[in-house]
Amino acid sequence: MGLPITTEQVTELEKHIQMNAQDFEIASTREQEVRHDVMAHVYSFGKAAPISAGIIHLGATSCDITDNADLIIYRKALGHIFTQLLQTIRQLATFSQKWISLPTLGYTHYQPAQITTVGKRATLWLQDFVADFEIIVDLLNNIPFRGIRGATGTQASFLELFQGDHQKVIELEKQIAESFGFTKIIDVCGQTYPRKIDTKLIEALAGIANSAAKFANDIRILCHEREIEEPFETNQIGSSAMPFKRNPMRCERINSLARSLANLVPNTYQTAQTQWLERTLDDSANRRLTISEAFLLADAILLLVNNVTKNLVVNEAIITTNLQKELPFLASEPILMAATMAGGNRQELHERLRQYTHFAVTEIKAGRPSNLIEKLKQDSVFGSLPLDDLLNPNNPIHIGRAAEQVDIYLKLKIEPLLLKFKEVQSLIISPQV
Repeated sequence: MGLPITTEQVTELEKHIQMNAQDFEIASTREQEVRHDVMAHVYSFGKAAPISAGIIHLGATSCDITDNADLIIYRKALGHIFTQLLQTIRQLATFSQKWISLPTLGYTHYQPAQITTVGKRATLWLQDFVADFEIIVDLLNNIPFRGIRGATGTQASFLELFQGDHQKVIELEKQIAESFGFTKIIDVCGQTYPRKIDTKLIEALAGIANSAAKFANDIRILCHEREIEEPFETNQIGSSAMPFKRNPMRCERINSLARSLANLVPNTYQTAQTQWLERTLDDSANRRLTISEAFLLADAILLLVNNVTKNLVVNEAIITTNLQKELPFLASEPILMAATMAGGNRQELHERLRQYTHFAVTEIKAGRPSNLIEKLKQDSVFGSLPLDDLLNPNNPIHIGRAAEQVDIYLKLKIEPLLLKFKEVQSLIISPQV
């Protein structure tokens, strides 16, 4: 672009762009002397490429290097998280489809409520992860390059290099951004890119932790009910004291890591709001910890989630048994409605059902069978109803549109998403979790 830089200098820089052990040692020694990381590396590079030493870092400030490098690294890391999340979505979609019609006891306030299906419940987890995935895709498409802006973001040094030619400054920045695959450059900045970008990154990763924690908590509850369990290896030991234990340690670990990740979000807010004027350095050491930790935590969480979702154990017999215990109570409203439609007085019927169900609960609490259905069959009014049909868990009066909702969601939302990204394969590496 017309600057006094020779082909020989560029060739020498290219030759020595990969650092070796000696280069790192020189940089480390120099940093101890000058207390400046970027200048230590500029010095080391100059030692390796002496012909080019005089032009290295020409016109630049440290953040022209480090902030752009951070954004390059974050985008690569987001790509890894993208792949992990896509695998989660694939596996939960498969699970939802497989168990689309299996009736299971649904809860509100962790109290038996109405019947849902195992597949329908799984779509609640799936939908959360899809929301996270869409945020990650948006970040990947829109994360900007900081650009070449100089000490306070005005590009004054580069304008001087090009002798006042604004268009050349713009073109230089555009070419550098494109060489790293960025189509967007941040509009304005001080010395650093706005740390609000960091808050968006950590919020997105914390959103994944939030979804994973909800999923893991649900699995732990279902594990307590022995209905659905995380994978348990043949020789796995659940407790050093209790040989029978099958603790959901993977999901417990998910919750533990998710808590750590969620608590990094306030940290990034504090960092963003304490950037004085064009910049202050109290963000640097903090960011080196929090941002790297956030990505590592999100990666570890998704490794666990993918291990669990791929190998979930569904105990159909226990699900059915637990449902049957509560079914007579769940059917009380449909029974009341059927009896009323058959000509009965709703208020009088409600009171009769209330007495039957409360007596049944009392019997259960005393350790005796409730015999609720037998009593209803012997009742002069309720006994004339098609009770067997009303007590069928697959009856739409119980299961509603659960299966249809799953089918529509998978076809209209998940299948197009997976088709769009079908070329992206799941991770080849599957670490021990």
